[in-house]
Amino acid sequence: MLNLPSLGPRKSVRVQIAHALRASIVSGEMRPGVVYSAPALAERFGVSATPVREAMIDLAREGLVDVVRNKGFRVTELSDRELDEITEVRALIEVPTIVRVARTARPEEVYALRPLAEAIVTAAGNRDVLAYIEADHRFHLALLELGGNSHIIRLVSELRYMSRLYGVPRLAERGELEPSAREHEELLEAVASGDLAGTEALMNHHLRHIRGIWADRPEHR
Repeated sequence: MLNLPSLGPRKSVRVQIAHALRASIVSGEMRPGVVYSAPALAERFGVSATPVREAMIDLAREGLVDVVRNKGFRVTELSDRELDEITEVRALIEVPTIVRVARTARPEEVYALRPLAEAIVTAAGNRDVLAYIEADHRFHLALLELGGNSHIIRLVSELRYMSRLYGVPRLAERGELEPSAREHEELLEAVASGDLAGTEALMNHHLRHIRGIWADRPEHR
């Protein structure tokens, strides 16, 4: 049975379901090659099939799933080359943006994000993969928001959801997720202190982690 996240207090059932399914796709809980039907997912969520179909159509527009006529939806499979390209684009956008934040943001603005970094560590300690991915997503977007460019935030959010963090569950099972989680606290300290070189190095290391261990591709470790 799919370990789907529970629906929280979000804007609408459709938005809640889309959010939950994105997290499951990114974590690898929902795998390519498997056809998921709207009625089956609706039963799992305890809702009607309509908002599930609407949410899956939204994910299809984002390129996360493909429509399988008269059957349901299949998670879009990404090749190694596509994962490399996504990581390259993210590095081109995120690294200089966060370095600029380290140069311009006030320390108190940066330290205000400490609860988000702590939430990542807590989720890692609990081996809660979906909570980890959710907290990680919120932390990085909040850090980017300090740069003041809404277009960058939207683009990075889309690119992050296109990533496939298949290695995270395995790290969680082995109890090895917490060291990766603490990288966020290190990054926060580097940004808050205005350490530009340290910030750049940590961001590049973090993205390599995503493409390597987190994407479960040993050749990139």
